[in-house]
Amino acid sequence: MKELSLNILDIAQNSVKAKASCIEINLDETDSTLSISIKDDGCGMTSEQTANVTDPFFTTRTTRNVGLGVPLLKLAAEQTGGELNISSSVSPENHGTVIEAVFNKNHIDFTPLGDIVSTVTLLIQGAPDTEWKFTHRTGEGVVSLDTAELREVLGDVPLDSYEVVRWMEDYLREGYSDINYNLKQSE
Repeated sequence: MKELSLNILDIAQNSVKAKASCIEINLDETDSTLSISIKDDGCGMTSEQTANVTDPFFTTRTTRNVGLGVPLLKLAAEQTGGELNISSSVSPENHGTVIEAVFNKNHIDFTPLGDIVSTVTLLIQGAPDTEWKFTHRTGEGVVSLDTAELREVLGDVPLDSYEVVRWMEDYLREGYSDINYNLKQSE
């Protein structure tokens, strides 16, 4: 994929399909590294599924026999000297999955982050009943959005209404502007 935000989109959509009620997307960025963590409380994966999820010819989907999201994220991380870690549980009291990838930003093969604002707003718009927590920490500050907080303010107004989606997009872009984060550079 040409942008890491597309990998985030794909993996977070897997969390939605796993019937997660809460999905957390955390980006931690320094001058030299970018760490991406996607955590959900979905149905989780068995140890066999977790061991095989980085194989592009393994998928739990019945509509096709390949799954490229996680293998491509792993490849993108490893090409920069980084790594990918996956932990998952199907235990009834503690189920869900955490996918963490670390990238070395100074490596020639580092894939740019891309349009993370559009990715986050699209994810929320596509699964408005899911609780979303997005946080991007940089050396300059933090940009975050928590749909639980939005629901408190909005009441019955749906998160996928046009006005709310536009507001979320503007809110995130303004947050990046406030910390002087160049979104164009990451695209």
